[in-house]
Amino acid sequence: MQAVRVHEGGELRFETVADPVAGPGEVVVELKAAALNRRDLLVCNGTYPFPLPLVPGSDGAGVRRDTGAEVVIYPSLRWGHAEAAPGPDFQILGGPTDGTYAELVVVPEANVFPKPARLSWEEAASMSLAGLTAYRALFARGGLVTGETVLVLGAGSGVSTIVVQLASQAGARVLVTSSSDEKIERSRALGAESGVNYATSDWVTEVKELGGADLVIDSVGSTWPQSLECLRPGGRLVVFGATGGTEATLSVRPFYAGQHSLLGTLMGSPSDYEGFLSAVGRGSWRPVIDSVYPLAEAATALQALEASAHFGKLVLTCS
Repeated sequence: MQAVRVHEGGELRFETVADPVAGPGEVVVELKAAALNRRDLLVCNGTYPFPLPLVPGSDGAGVRRDTGAEVVIYPSLRWGHAEAAPGPDFQILGGPTDGTYAELVVVPEANVFPKPARLSWEEAASMSLAGLTAYRALFARGGLVTGETVLVLGAGSGVSTIVVQLASQAGARVLVTSSSDEKIERSRALGAESGVNYATSDWVTEVKELGGADLVIDSVGSTWPQSLECLRPGGRLVVFGATGGTEATLSVRPFYAGQHSLLGTLMGSPSDYEGFLSAVGRGSWRPVIDSVYPLAEAATALQALEASAHFGKLVLTCS
């Protein structure tokens, strides 16, 4: 098969490798499309020191070789039995296990689910990691209920575009932040009520003037103090990712006086993924695709991802 593999020094090569072989309880999926995630950049730059060479990629959709069924891939491997957190054997597809930047991938049979019929291959391939992260952040961890206000930091990412649509579908009021007025306007079209440009204004003050938030979804990391400031009494801050930095300093007294909750999240359980697919089935919204590249141009696509000028997901066509 043809695959893109990371080699020493972060070099990406589009090359011919042996077809993967399914073991007991596994299936081979002929991939139609795969999607990029920021995790792939960390795999390629060595932040995650996985053994190399390695096929990156956590998202994919395609056809089961054994049955011909059209499927999407649930990217959490061996989550375990607890809902609160994954078990000790948990991995994410695409490191250290070979992922979806390839024509074929082997995954446990438990990790394939029916492809939503209304979605294209590219849309279906783009939704799983971002959608699973979004669903767990909003509902399993964030406890979102109808009528609450959600603040989403960083409009335009794959996760944030799905967060906006899921929260809107659930009857929440949605606010976003971005350094781009264009991305704020495009988020309005997805269901956001309003947005704040943090490059041109004091976004914390503006969010407070808009009434504050019951729930903040923060993937930036360094913004935890500001996110907590935006919360109403009793509000929740759900965090994942550290695109803006890996450290934050918090003021303790306002945190406990505000009865706030600080919650971490990463990926999601099989039941979270089933809940997300159910939400997809109930809705008419679609994952947002920024652009599509052939598999051989994965390196170019990753450069576009790192530049952060995109809105929605970057996708690879695999066959």
